[in-house]
Amino acid sequence: MNLGRSKGRRTLDKVEGFSTVIGKDSFFSGTIGGAGNYIIHGKVEGDCDIEGTMVIAENGHWVGNIAAACVLIAGTVEGDVSAKDKMEIISTARIKGKITSAVLAIAEGAIHEGVVAMAAKPDVKRFKDKRDPSNVDNTVSDSVQVQSKNIA
Repeated sequence: MNLGRSKGRRTLDKVEGFSTVIGKDSFFSGTIGGAGNYIIHGKVEGDCDIEGTMVIAENGHWVGNIAAACVLIAGTVEGDVSAKDKMEIISTARIKGKITSAVLAIAEGAIHEGVVAMAAKPDVKRFKDKRDPSNVDNTVSDSVQVQSKNIA
């Protein structure tokens, strides 16, 4: 899946490019903050609090907490993830931790072990990712279970 170079992902439609890229063979340890859009192909250990979009690519691995305006996860995250505006979880995603977002889309096949917390007006979208080439079956499954908890 080519998350960094093509449009067509709901969360990436308005992203004009990535100010920071962690390459697939790279490792970063520390705290990331500020504005801009970030894409992680390698491994990160630490926390982030950014004003832009955070993308954890299919081979990306994040250990720590993520806070961003928008979050798209296709890789692995071990930690809590918070999106101020919206979060998209792709079918290849593996998440262990609490996820919090006002708008949440989870693709069939994604794995999440933890709690889902949503804003007072939750907007959960369940979908079969038509852009994922591994999805050849066009039937919709009710196998995705989401527990929603309103937060103040």
